[in-house]
Amino acid sequence: MRVLKEFTKKDIRISVFSWNGKYLIKYEQGMIEQTYKVSELDVLEEKDLEVFFEEVFLDEINKRFEEMHQSLRNQTENI
Repeated sequence: MRVLKEFTKKDIRISVFSWNGKYLIKYEQGMIEQTYKVSELDVLEEKDLEVFFEEVFLDEINKRFEEMHQSLRNQTENI
């Protein structure tokens, strides 16, 4: 697995990997992470991956993080 890029945007840690014919785009916030896999055949150039770092998409990612954090809190209360 090769690391292509790592950075933080909107309080989300973003890592991009190249592995096994796919780009793995990992978003992390606290104890929660989301990973998306994109075929390298669907991307002409690595710079085309920038659409995954745009404001609108990151807002959607952040909404999912909020839901995931709430689910985790709810479950840990039941331990």
